[in-house]
Amino acid sequence: MLNKYARAFFTRVLTPFAALLLRLGVSPDAVTLVGTGGVMAGALAFFPRGEFFWGTIVITLFVFSDLVDGNMARQAGVSSRWGAFLDSTLDRVADAAIFGGLALWYAGGGDNNMLCAVAIFCLASGQVVSYTKARGEAIGLPVAVNGLVERAERLVITLVAAGLAGLHNFGVAGIDALLPIALWIVAAGSLVTLGQRVVTVRREAAEADAAAAADAGTAADTGQGSEAT
Repeated sequence: MLNKYARAFFTRVLTPFAALLLRLGVSPDAVTLVGTGGVMAGALAFFPRGEFFWGTIVITLFVFSDLVDGNMARQAGVSSRWGAFLDSTLDRVADAAIFGGLALWYAGGGDNNMLCAVAIFCLASGQVVSYTKARGEAIGLPVAVNGLVERAERLVITLVAAGLAGLHNFGVAGIDALLPIALWIVAAGSLVTLGQRVVTVRREAAEADAAAAADAGTAADTGQGSEAT
């Protein structure tokens, strides 16, 4: 849902900025690399120390590169398979840094092994959710389902909660409870989304196999009819 509507909105907003970068000679790939590096720096430098507010600010500044690079490629007419591959791959790296940073906090100063495990589950399940769609499409299936919690939802829920939880360091009592709640929501939503995609791929695979078998049977019948004639 967020991926559908928010992406369209921010793409329009960021189009002038993307055009400016192109005029300055910046390539879409460079924006992808810098954006991922910024997200990783924000997540791994701040989150493991419990500095959720500032970490979220830094991550948010760079996370929009995911929209800017694609916008630049379209404006320049240089959209390519390599660009799509690089963007998708580095998205996984950025996601891993965010949830990895949270896991490091709960394994250290946060002192909560359960939430450390939940953060790791969010990291792993997010990767698998993306993989199921990519693998299904690789074997020729449409994978016509998005699911309850896609990447956009995972990031928004986690980063909004982390940013607000960071206000605890500024004296806002009790607000740090938002982050554990958000992690549990993302974990549960990712599990549901994984189930939705697996079920969809299983159904589409069965339909494709049945259609292939029917086509093979029709071809065989046609061949036998030709021989009889």
